[in-house]
Amino acid sequence: MNKLGIVIKREYLRRVSKKSFIILTILMPFLMAGIVALPLWMSRIKSSEVRTVAIIDSTSKYISLFKDTETYRFIATTSSLDEYRNSRDKSLFAILSISGDLLDNPRAAAIYSEKQIPQDLSGLINYVITKYLEDEKLASFNIPNIKEIIAESKVRFSVQTIKWEEGGRETESSAGIAMAVGFIFTMLIYMFILIYGAMVMTGVQEEKTNRIVELMVSSVRPFDLMMGKIVGIALVGLTQLILWGVMLVGLFIGMQVFLGGGIDPSAIQQAQMMKQGMAAAPPELGEMSKIMNLISSINYTEIVIYFILYFIGGYLLFAALFAAIGSAVNQAEDTQQFMMPITLLLVFALYAGIYSMENPDGPLAFWCSFIPLTSPIVMMMRLPFEVPLWEKLLSLALLYATSAGIVWLSGKIYRVGILMYGKKPSFKEIAKWVRYK
Repeated sequence: MNKLGIVIKREYLRRVSKKSFIILTILMPFLMAGIVALPLWMSRIKSSEVRTVAIIDSTSKYISLFKDTETYRFIATTSSLDEYRNSRDKSLFAILSISGDLLDNPRAAAIYSEKQIPQDLSGLINYVITKYLEDEKLASFNIPNIKEIIAESKVRFSVQTIKWEEGGRETESSAGIAMAVGFIFTMLIYMFILIYGAMVMTGVQEEKTNRIVELMVSSVRPFDLMMGKIVGIALVGLTQLILWGVMLVGLFIGMQVFLGGGIDPSAIQQAQMMKQGMAAAPPELGEMSKIMNLISSINYTEIVIYFILYFIGGYLLFAALFAAIGSAVNQAEDTQQFMMPITLLLVFALYAGIYSMENPDGPLAFWCSFIPLTSPIVMMMRLPFEVPLWEKLLSLALLYATSAGIVWLSGKIYRVGILMYGKKPSFKEIAKWVRYK
């Protein structure tokens, strides 16, 4: 095995054999699911405390509208606001004061409290009063059955979006699902480039600080040492990605089996009969089937392949820059000077991808898909929207050509910077290193 292969093997095995890597790789999908699901679940847990809201209704028209809920208890009162304000009794959470006809003067109602009014309380009061005022307004027109007429006139319409595929086959698509898929892959590639690129820089800095690199360069070329570290960590990242992909597919299949096990067999039979034109499927089953069809309309195989290609190209580009930075500086504090421009580029690429969600073929998305410093992130947002093949090939060609140039340039900096100690380099001095023979 050549020396480059030895360095790659060392970097790869040293990281994948760590307990932290194994534990995080196994637990990360579950941790991510927990981060999303736990706050959602906890937000739905209602407090056992029932708050009392007093209502001062000078019109006596609205007091009967309010019914107690699990969170709030409404009571009528004849006391004034000043009496409550000066009272030492703090059992009341809020006071709703209605001083006039709200249909004529909507500002005649106000909520008073010593604390910030929660959104659910103001929303509940707004809903109750709005519904009553709407009914009162409709009744003032003296048109028989006007509520029924308006209810029947309301129409919910949603146009179907059909995608033509090869062979003339038609499948229903959804821009919302395409945006969600693009956003997920955009965030993944942004995080992985940043995480594994920073891992390269940290590894270079660690070896330089410990003076281990002085022994290593005596038997290995600096360029091979840098590339071995970059490729080895890239393989660590791909290993982690593949393992997470397998685990996520397994979780998805398990969820399908779990959810499918809860469906009544008769409902499944009715769905099969519906396909034969014999019966109608239950609404719940039809809605679930529609959502699954929309999700499956995305070409995930193509997206995953391009994700790997863009991850490799983007990682090589930024990891080489991170390696050059790690070799040039002597202390971790000095990296901020050189890291800031690269971090800003990544953040710009992320926001360019997010802002391209509504217009994936617009000028911002189009041009950022070809700029190598932004294309790995922005193109992942566009891929679910069927990007032309020539754009993808040109984008990849520019990305890999630029990555090769950056790797060569970083190698020039690395071979000098890795053995430089005691001096904080400037951009001008680093530019001189590139011209060294």
